[in-house]
This record gives sequence, C-alpha cells and structure tokens, in this order.
Amino acid sequence: MSRPKGGRRPQRAPKERVNGRIRAREVRLLSDDGRQLGVYQIQEAMRMAKEQRLDLVEISPNATPPVCRITDYGKYAYEQKKLRKEQKKSTTTIKIKEIQLRPNIDPHDFTFKLNHAIDFLCEDMKVKVILRFRGKELRTKHIGLQTIEAFLEKIKPWGHCDTKPREAGRSVIVLLNPLSKDQRAPHPNPDERMKDVDYDDIRHVEGADVKKRGGGFRKESLDNIKMPGAN
Repeated sequence: MSRPKGGRRPQRAPKERVNGRIRAREVRLLSDDGRQLGVYQIQEAMRMAKEQRLDLVEISPNATPPVCRITDYGKYAYEQKKLRKEQKKSTTTIKIKEIQLRPNIDPHDFTFKLNHAIDFLCEDMKVKVILRFRGKELRTKHIGLQTIEAFLEKIKPWGHCDTKPREAGRSVIVLLNPLSKDQRAPHPNPDERMKDVDYDDIRHVEGADVKKRGGGFRKESLDNIKMPGAN
C-alpha cells in the first residue's frame, strides 16, 4: 500500500467519538472539571461545548444514555495515553521459565538445572519443570517420577508446587511458585550466579542419559547430591 505524497502517514481517527461523530440523540453531560450537568439533547450539548471553545467527547459509549464530557480533546487524549502508560508500568508481569529433565539424568546435569531453577525462583519467577520420556522410557515411568520427586524435594527451600505433577502425553509437568522473600532461603551462591547465561536457552539443554546395567536407576545418586552452597 503506497503512502500519500510527501511521505506522511494518514492521520488516525480518534479512538473516542468526538463532536459530530457522536451518534447518540441524547447524552449525559459532564463539565471539563468532571461535574455532572444532566441529560441533554446532542445538539444542545454540542452547542454548549462550542460556546466554551471546547470539544464534546464521548467517554462512556456503552452507558444509557452515553456519557460525554466537554473538554479539550487534545488534552484529554494526552491524559488518557499517560494514564494507560502508568497502568502498564504498575501491571506485574509474571514470568515463567522452563527447565527440562530426563528420567535418567546425570547427577551433574541434575545439579546444573537445580541451580538455575533456584536462580529463577530467587528472581520471583515461576518455573515449569518438564520431564520428557523417549521411546522405551515410557515403560518405566516410575523412574521419571522418582527423578521429579527428587527435584521437588531439593527445591523446597526456594519454591513450592500447588498441584501434583501431571502427565501430558510423553511428559510429566509441574509448575513451581517462588516462596515469598521472607519465607524462602537466601540464594546459596549469590556471587556465583551465571549472569552471562541466556536463561531462555536453558530449556534446550537436556541432561545426558546415564547408561547402567539392567536399566537400574541410581536414585541414591540424586538423593546424595549436595545442596548448592553446601560444603
């Protein structure tokens, strides 16, 4: 679509109906300072606004009758834009990070992911822990459940789950919520946190499988893992 000559974009129509764009036959009228003036026919309301060299702005189109305000539309639009900006700033965005585990995860990878989960929780982020099964691993789901239970046990000082881990296809999923600052343990290694790591890439890092005779699961390996920061 080509732009008008001169390279200027076409001016957008106001979001609110103003002056002649107001369709209602009668409106509930407010003054510029917010005082209620009563219900008026639209022609009379427009005449009153014109006499004050101001605009008639429809601020509540769904009310019966619609509510209009006599005001300077440019000033009104600026105030509304500023208000939306402040509301957006005050809105808390809940971030959810993702950690992926494997049923037979290596203890070193288990600790690596545990550390990052603690990082996230200490930043007041939620953590979605996903345990993925591949192929024949589905036949021994209890191994994966033991892995995720061990993870949840280790993470207790920093986060908790409101619901039990749930199965979703080839995965087991659980959402961890951070404990409040006055309830959770301090970060175990505040000076050793990986500040240069792109946390969004962690979800793609998967633990290596541990090959064992007879397919046994070394649960004691995870149980004996030292907590981060422990001597």
